[in-house]
Amino acid sequence: MFISLIRHAEPEWVRDGFSQDNPPLTARGHRQARRLADRLEREHFDHVYVSPLLRARQTAAPILDAQRRGEVIEPWLEEIRSPIWQGNPADKAEAAYREEKRRPAAERWKGLEGGEAVSDFTKRIHAGATKFLAERGIYRIEHELPVWHVEEPGDRLAFVAHAGTNSVFICHLLGLSPTPWEWERFVIGHATISRLEALRLGDGYTFSLTRLADNTHLIEDDHTY
Repeated sequence: MFISLIRHAEPEWVRDGFSQDNPPLTARGHRQARRLADRLEREHFDHVYVSPLLRARQTAAPILDAQRRGEVIEPWLEEIRSPIWQGNPADKAEAAYREEKRRPAAERWKGLEGGEAVSDFTKRIHAGATKFLAERGIYRIEHELPVWHVEEPGDRLAFVAHAGTNSVFICHLLGLSPTPWEWERFVIGHATISRLEALRLGDGYTFSLTRLADNTHLIEDDHTY
């Protein structure tokens, strides 16, 4: 089994000095998305799944066109839910993120005031991934180690989602304990591709992270985070 985790391209978080919730892509983001689609055009995927948020859907659009596929939304891929910043000065959000990073490690589970707690977010992604995979014959075997049953080991799945979502999903597949700083543990730039592969064991499969945040399809000026 081969899994490709694609992060959305650069979003327009700030317009005219004010924050946007669920933002569209910037002009550079659309360019990144087109280069991403060109990179993936010759690859075969059995299924492509997309986060419901606009930045992921706009990133997925040229990929799906190149693959001649329709859009398949998976709600559980949604990124952590931030406070409602819409229409507020951008420096308000920036100050909130700076304050969060100054907290002691354990307190970061609380997340941003008014938003989804990081502890709830990681539980949501783990639960969503467990249900999604189990419906497709992929589940953890009762074992002290991260050993999986994989019904169709030849399947190739792609997900167009977010840095947080993809980071937690990687941890889920590798059997790593979550932290409240997954965005910093795995640094995943815009319009990048991370890959995991299921490797055969004597009593099941284990997932291997074979590539993290590949951005070789982007020109240097388009390397954004």
